Amino acid sequence: MSGVVLVPGTGLVELAVRAGDEVGCGVVEELVIEAPLVVPEQGGVRVQVAVGGLEGNGARAVTVYSASEDTAGDHDSDVWTRHATGRLGADLGGGMGMAGFDVSVWPPAGAERVPLDVAGFYEEMFDRGYAFGPAFRGLRAVWRRGEEVFAEVVLPDEQRDNAVRFGIHPALFDAALHARGLVRPDEVADGAGGSRTVLPFSWNDVALYAAGASALRVRLVSSGPDVLSLQAADETGEPVLTMDSLVFREVSAERLGAVAGAAGDDGSLFRVEWAELPVPAPIPELVPSWAAVATADDVAALAVDAPAVAVLEACGEGADDADEVLALTGRALGVLQAWLVAPAFESGKLVVVTKGAVPAGGDADVTDPAGAAVWGLVRAAQTENPDRIVLLDTAADSGLDVTGVEMGPVLAAVLAAGEHQVAVRGTVLSAPRLVRDTTGAAVPGISDVPAVFDSERTVLVTGGTGSLGALVARHLVAEHGVRHLVLVSRRGLAAEGARELVAELGELGAESVAVTACDVADRDAVAALLGSVSAQRPLTGVVHTAGVLDDGVIGALTPERLAYVFGPKVMAVGHLDELTRDMDLSVFAVFSSASGLIGSAGQGNYAAANAYLDAVAHRRRAAGLPGVSMAWGLWEQAAGLTAHLSETDQARMSRGGILPIAPAEGMGLFDAALRVPAALVVPIKLDLRRLRADAVAGGGLPGLLGGLVQGGRRRARAGDRQAGAGDSGGGLAARLAGLTPQEQEALLLDFVRGHVAMVLGHAGIAQVGAETAFKDAGFDSLTSVELRNRLRGATGLKLAATIVFDYPNPLALARYLHREVFPDGVTAGPDVDEARLRRGLALLPLARFRAAGVLDALVRLVELNDHEPPIGMLDDADDETAIADLNVDDLVQLALGDK
Repeated sequence: MSGVVLVPGTGLVELAVRAGDEVGCGVVEELVIEAPLVVPEQGGVRVQVAVGGLEGNGARAVTVYSASEDTAGDHDSDVWTRHATGRLGADLGGGMGMAGFDVSVWPPAGAERVPLDVAGFYEEMFDRGYAFGPAFRGLRAVWRRGEEVFAEVVLPDEQRDNAVRFGIHPALFDAALHARGLVRPDEVADGAGGSRTVLPFSWNDVALYAAGASALRVRLVSSGPDVLSLQAADETGEPVLTMDSLVFREVSAERLGAVAGAAGDDGSLFRVEWAELPVPAPIPELVPSWAAVATADDVAALAVDAPAVAVLEACGEGADDADEVLALTGRALGVLQAWLVAPAFESGKLVVVTKGAVPAGGDADVTDPAGAAVWGLVRAAQTENPDRIVLLDTAADSGLDVTGVEMGPVLAAVLAAGEHQVAVRGTVLSAPRLVRDTTGAAVPGISDVPAVFDSERTVLVTGGTGSLGALVARHLVAEHGVRHLVLVSRRGLAAEGARELVAELGELGAESVAVTACDVADRDAVAALLGSVSAQRPLTGVVHTAGVLDDGVIGALTPERLAYVFGPKVMAVGHLDELTRDMDLSVFAVFSSASGLIGSAGQGNYAAANAYLDAVAHRRRAAGLPGVSMAWGLWEQAAGLTAHLSETDQARMSRGGILPIAPAEGMGLFDAALRVPAALVVPIKLDLRRLRADAVAGGGLPGLLGGLVQGGRRRARAGDRQAGAGDSGGGLAARLAGLTPQEQEALLLDFVRGHVAMVLGHAGIAQVGAETAFKDAGFDSLTSVELRNRLRGATGLKLAATIVFDYPNPLALARYLHREVFPDGVTAGPDVDEARLRRGLALLPLARFRAAGVLDALVRLVELNDHEPPIGMLDDADDETAIADLNVDDLVQLALGDK
């Protein structure tokens, strides 16, 4: 339905009937659908039907719940969504509800056949927003007699054998309701030439008399608006099912999208918690060889001594000015770049220290948004360069001096914890973890959205003519009842589609829509913009969606590229925060990005800017002001910030477990995020099944994602003589050791091609040419870093980030790896050499030996194998050694007369 796959209400009724049969209460006296049960795009759901104890009147309560299959083993009630509640009663017996439905003559006397093109009927239903699968297209014939409608419905042939598994097959029961539009045709229209979308809401007195039917004769009658009664018999006229009434309720397509986006725990709405880490005991008193750095020049000077640990203090001391934020982030970028390219530090750790940059102790803990921007930048650097950088945040009042001796024990504890992002508060160490949100609650299925905006006041949307801004504007008008909007963009009404958007918003109910050209990075321009809002309709909310991208790996970023991305993020939100603090706002929502939390490779500047937004929201909440930062995952939009993503980009994100969010889902998550009593909410659609597989393969998920799924036991793997993308360094080396140099090179080539195929999203290595240049295959700096990291993890070799550019195709790279694995040129052990030479000697024709002048010597060696060797042929110390016991080197030397 409207792009959302739902478990039909008839399926929930079947569950209730089946549960009632177990306790002798097979009649569904009432079942109210509170939230539709959405079938997820990925994975499955667990369903639970709970039946209460016997009440005085013989009835029992019944409730239907669901939870994502990824919550298996989690018994917390917060992970379960309640879909339906009701009551079960005792069996009425014998078809008491069939009065008035005489099927001894079929079709009933006086009923007129209604022309029905089955295929055309379901196509029309599709146009109205209902998409029925083959199993549900069971309506075959319809008749009308006054206000009564009669119908024949059947299960398709491939489903008939399954009918016996059900009391009433949900697809058959659902098909029996499809003629509803013929009962009251006026209820189908919405009064504006369109059609209404309705869902079953309340089922009353549903009684099943016979199980396993595969075809039904049905009578439908309506006793009021959106109310339907049903009686059904089998093909012999025996009663099967009666339903006293079913009440339908209208639901918008957008609301269904909201249900899909917020339903359950399929990876939709999360927040960040700081989990306390166990402190290893005893903690070493000092970390040997550590030193402080402040600039890139310091790194270069320090490379002479190459300490095991270097410490960069990146504290903004509560800096608010965007230029100061940019300066601090730029300085951190310079140190990162110098550290990552210096060979002397390949095995060292860089610890970046901030103060009050993260909310480890709550919103009030964030006192340095500039430091938060550094965290975003460094998170991206960590992703691009695994295991080389550690983030450490201390309390603003900790007084910790990174050059003092007290830093040693802190570094020792942090490094011993094994985490890459750590906050220290007193003696407590903690690390960020993404957890499911339960406080905001999923958006109710078909209830109205609670008002969070004053409809008589104005809402400002930045980036308002862009893809996301326009989507938000439509949603605010259609679902939140907002009537007055100010949409801000650089081009204003000159932006493509701006005038059409204004007209559309007016049709949706907006009374005034101002589209204004404004550079939100300019403080004076923002002040003028806010001053232009009508005093009669003052500002009630700000939704900031503006942003730009300029992707590049850490080594390719510059201060200018930082500044470009910071403009519509750091500067704009800084101005909006400052200039609206005295206004009576109900909402201050900023669209951030999960890249600032997860550390998306190739997006260090964007991650830094969005981490700053998150910090501003924390600081606003601490000050008692409205503020929420929504750190979005990947949008499904074909335009705007995700328009630049290639198939390779999409494949990379999918491998990381991130799925695209559809627009309707996103708006459902937007509504849910507004309800969360937290400054930072993470609407991100995660493939938890993929994450679980990664956790099992690697023994757990690192960092932020570490608390989402249980790693479980690693699966045992069978031996394989082909090197693949999952080989570990030790396994690869062992396989190479038993092969000839030519075989080794061939195996390494397939090994490299397998990783290249993985990075580029190919199904296999057949699409990867051995001598096809990486640049021609579609590699860029980001995919090059990913390939380097994969090969580094699989081989254990220290590989430069430029390896793809230094060795421009898979064959050249495979040969380089060959030399690195065997730096001394020894490509096979003596046992392998001996076996290989023995095979070679056995295969050579005698003419070859004669031409080489060694045939006579070899004949003498063969004779020695059966007789005592002549005096002088062997050393006296070896005179009891048989020729068969000699190694290949000795044999060859003997054959050539060298001994």
